[in-house]
Amino acid sequence: MASSNVSQFLSTIGQGVKPNMFLVNIQFPSRISGGKDLNLTNILCKSAALPGSNLGVIEVPFRGRTVKIAGDRTFDTWTTTFFNDKDFKLRTYFEEWANSINTHDGNTAPLFRPNRSEGYMAELQVDQLEKSEKPEGEILRRYILKHCFPTNVSQIDLAYDSNDQIEEFTVEWQYSFFTAEAPTGSRGEVSSIPVV
Repeated sequence: MASSNVSQFLSTIGQGVKPNMFLVNIQFPSRISGGKDLNLTNILCKSAALPGSNLGVIEVPFRGRTVKIAGDRTFDTWTTTFFNDKDFKLRTYFEEWANSINTHDGNTAPLFRPNRSEGYMAELQVDQLEKSEKPEGEILRRYILKHCFPTNVSQIDLAYDSNDQIEEFTVEWQYSFFTAEAPTGSRGEVSSIPVV
């Protein structure tokens, strides 16, 4: 049986991975005005998540037993939380994006084409960082969510007793799949790795 001690633990875990070290990049569709403010999502994103996936199971009855076979892969809704800036700039971009998929009043769909160049889908990127000598940190792993679009821009609660708070809102996303990348080389470039 292998022995373990504090020194082994520290050499294995290093500085650990901290959940507050992350960046979120959202590539808005080209016809949404938010495409010019790519850094805004990084500055105002309060929380996000590294995406997960689920592998379905097909249960097949066989001679009094249930045999389980791997089924289709599905991806859960992805959620981000943002601070609301004083100009409502970022929220306006998300409202504009959702409205371009299906308008509130007219029930029309000006961007109802599921492609990135002129349609309503986009690519989202989540970087897990670690502290380093660089101010922006080093990328440990990058997840790229493909064919994304917002399905919910939440309400913002208002109340007289909410004195010492900044408004927040959440955006829920649908996406088709994700890829994962890991850093290579000394300059922090990333390269594709198999998703596990």
